[in-house]
Amino acid sequence: MTTPLTHDPIELARAQWTKRGWSSAADGMALVTSIMRIQQELLARVDAELRTFQLTFARYEVLMLLEFSQRGQLPLGKIGERLQVHPASVTNVVQRLTDDGFLRRTPNPDDGRSILATITPSGSRTARAATEHLNQHVFSNLPLDTADQVEIYDKLTPVRQAFGDFA
Repeated sequence: MTTPLTHDPIELARAQWTKRGWSSAADGMALVTSIMRIQQELLARVDAELRTFQLTFARYEVLMLLEFSQRGQLPLGKIGERLQVHPASVTNVVQRLTDDGFLRRTPNPDDGRSILATITPSGSRTARAATEHLNQHVFSNLPLDTADQVEIYDKLTPVRQAFGDFA
């Protein structure tokens, strides 16, 4: 872990934006930069916790998507669509999970051109254990009270929708 800075670099950048005549964009720059910095920090914390399970967040997301699916399986294209990631990334993650025994890849009987990823019992146990761990060490330990978490989520939802994250 790094030593915290003695000043807020984003606030300093906001002051510089204003000084250079970009005051109409300064608040937006500060917000975007803050969200990106928080995303980096959260991803690092989640990945550090998931290392115990030999998972990354991307691999965990695939396991959980399959764990939540009705039959424990989905076509690779549907996985990419639901997680909003490039098909090549899905193929890579699914292959690593398959190599670790967490998934099986099989031809899709409904579409001979696609592949199904199916969660194995080992993958299901790992997904559940990793979720319990994340719930305890990350999701329940944010430096915000529940009301603030809900308020921020509610404020960011229309932004995600405006960017086309969902309809």
